[in-house]
Amino acid sequence: MQNNPILSALSARKSVRVFTDEAVTAEERAAILHAAFQAPTAGNQQLYTILDITDPALKATLADLCDHQPFIAKAPLVLVFLADCRRWLNAYHAAGMPDARKPGYGDLMLAIADTCIAAQNAVVAAESMGIGSCYIGDVIENAEPMREALRLPEYVVPACMLVFGRPTEQQQRRPKPARFAEQAIVCENTYRDRTPDELRADFTARAAANGQPDYDFNTAVQAFCKRKYESDFSKEMTRSAHVYWDEFE
Repeated sequence: MQNNPILSALSARKSVRVFTDEAVTAEERAAILHAAFQAPTAGNQQLYTILDITDPALKATLADLCDHQPFIAKAPLVLVFLADCRRWLNAYHAAGMPDARKPGYGDLMLAIADTCIAAQNAVVAAESMGIGSCYIGDVIENAEPMREALRLPEYVVPACMLVFGRPTEQQQRRPKPARFAEQAIVCENTYRDRTPDELRADFTARAAANGQPDYDFNTAVQAFCKRKYESDFSKEMTRSAHVYWDEFE
C-alpha cells in the first residue's frame, strides 16, 4: 500500500550501529517507552521490565559482555528488556497466596514473547522520530556476569537489548539488506521443508538482491555456519540460556 507511513517506516528500518553525538531527548525517550507499553501483551500482564541504562560504567560493562561491541557504550539510549516472571509471582504473594506455583518454562516463553513484542514497538516508535536502533541479542550470553552486572533476581531473564541514537549520514545512506522472498518464508496451513534446490534458489535470489551476483550457495552457507552457528559466542549463548532457564524447572 502506497503512502502508508507505518508500512514505509517498517520497510525502511535497518539496524544502526553508528550514531551522531546528538542526545535522545527526554520527550523522545518517554515516547519510545510509552510505545513499548502499548504493545500487545498476554492477559494484559506486561511480563517484562525495562532497564534504562544511564550509568556509563555499566554501559561499558554491557558492551564488553555483549561480544565486545564498543558502539553499545556510545549509544545515547540503551534499554535492556527483561522477561519478568517475578512481578506477578510477588503480586500473588502480596495478595495472600504464598503457595502459588513457581514460574515454569511456559511462563518464561510467554514472557519472552511479551518482552520482544514490546521491544519491537519501541523500535518502530523510534524509527518514526528519525531515531535509529539496533537489537543486541548478545545480552543473553555470559549469564553469570550479566546477572551480576544487572543485579537480576530469580525469574527475571534478559530477552534483548536495544540501543538508540540518530544515525550518521553514512548509516542513513547504507542500503538495507534484502530479505527472503515470500515463498521462502510463508507456508499455507502446515509447515513444509524447502527442498535443497529451493533453498539454493531462495538464498541465491536474496544474495542477488543484495548485489552479490557471484554468490555461491555452498561456500557462503558453510562460511556462515562456521562464523555464526558454530561460533564460540553461539555456543556460549546456548550455555547461558540453560543457566537462565534451569531456575524454571
